[in-house]
Amino acid sequence: MNTVIKSIVYLIVAITVVFYGGAYLLPSEARVERSVEIAAPPEKVFAIAGDLRRVPEWSPWLATDPATRFTFEGPEQGVGQVMRWASNNPLVGSGSERVTEFVVNERLVTEADYGEFGRAASTVTLAPSGQGTRLTRSFSSALPGVVDRWAGLMIDGSVGAEYEKGLANLKALAEK
Repeated sequence: MNTVIKSIVYLIVAITVVFYGGAYLLPSEARVERSVEIAAPPEKVFAIAGDLRRVPEWSPWLATDPATRFTFEGPEQGVGQVMRWASNNPLVGSGSERVTEFVVNERLVTEADYGEFGRAASTVTLAPSGQGTRLTRSFSSALPGVVDRWAGLMIDGSVGAEYEKGLANLKALAEK
C-alpha cells in the first residue's frame, strides 16, 4: 500500500514538473500569418482592408454570430480609428480594435483587446504582385502564463483557419 502511494506522489510530481517546465520551453508569443493573392490593385484592396468600418463586410466571425453589434469611433480612417464589437456568442465575444499605424495602400497595424482573452497586434501589409496585390495578415500575442503557452500551441490552427476564411471573403469582395 505504501509503495502505491509513493508511486502516485512521484507520478503527480513528474506530471507537474513536465507541465510547468515544459511550458517554459514553449514560445512566449503566438504568431500567425496568412497571405492571399488578390486580382485587384492595392488601392482597391486597401480601401476595404484598411478601414475598420468595412470589417463586417468580410469578417468570418460574422458568420458565427450574424447578430454581432459593431460600433465605430474616431476618424473615418487612419490612426485612432476604433471598432468595437459585442456578441452573446462566446466564440465571438466582445472587444475592440484600434488602428495604431496607417500607411495608405501599404500597411495597417491594429491593437485588439479581446477582454479576458488578452490583447494582440495585427498587421495587414499589401504589395503589388503581377496584375494584383499580395495581402499578408499577421497576428501576434504575448503568452505570459503557463496555461497560455500550452494554449498557444493551438492558436495557429484556430486563428489561422479564421484568417484564411476572412482573406477568402476579402478577396471575393475586392475582386467584384
